[in-house]
Amino acid sequence: MARYAMVIDMQLCTGCGGCIIGCMNENNLPEGMRWSGKITETLGRYPNTRYHYRPTLCNHCENAPCVHGCPTKSLYKAEGGITAHDINKCIGCRYCMFNCPYEGVIFYNLRQPHAEWRNDTVVIPGSTSTPAETLRRAGARGWPIYNPDPGITYASIRPRGVVEKCNFCQHRVINGELPYCVEVCPSKARTFGDLDDPQSKASQLLGMYPAERLREELGTKPRVYYIREFCPQPQPRAG
Repeated sequence: MARYAMVIDMQLCTGCGGCIIGCMNENNLPEGMRWSGKITETLGRYPNTRYHYRPTLCNHCENAPCVHGCPTKSLYKAEGGITAHDINKCIGCRYCMFNCPYEGVIFYNLRQPHAEWRNDTVVIPGSTSTPAETLRRAGARGWPIYNPDPGITYASIRPRGVVEKCNFCQHRVINGELPYCVEVCPSKARTFGDLDDPQSKASQLLGMYPAERLREELGTKPRVYYIREFCPQPQPRAG
């Protein structure tokens, strides 16, 4: 069985947010929800400052606290070690969110996703279309750029009252494709592959460079690795 992992090259990542936008489009994410996110931090005082940008997503931990703590087993380990989610078993208790040590990677659907696209209010009568009319013209479900592909392994649009999270684009992986965030990254900062395959680029990169994982001290064994950190030290101020 494969052991899937993602390697993110920090010297190639430009912080453009293409991964965030691509993920939202591929997985029909509603407003305010991000399976692919970021951590930013500014240190020091001008002109001796440092800015840190780190892209984030579900870490698909080998020892996943969200899986261990789910009372209905709606979160489970799928083929390749992917941390997957079954919405038919999810009761929205949010124990997974409480147990996960990585903030902002599991989200709860507090309201009906894409409800704004069912609005039939006209902003300018006789001039503009309503959101609902736009949706009807597009012939789409939920929102105008609806993508049905995630429905192969997950609900294409998750309902209100359940959690949802990144699943490494499981619907693409099982068809031999890459997660969409990897495919759309313009600087090719992301690499996805099988750690048990020495010929995979992911394995080769981890053999070439020291890698860091978020909160490794907790023993969760994340499957998202960061290599080639670029962190210049600030120069001492003159005088």
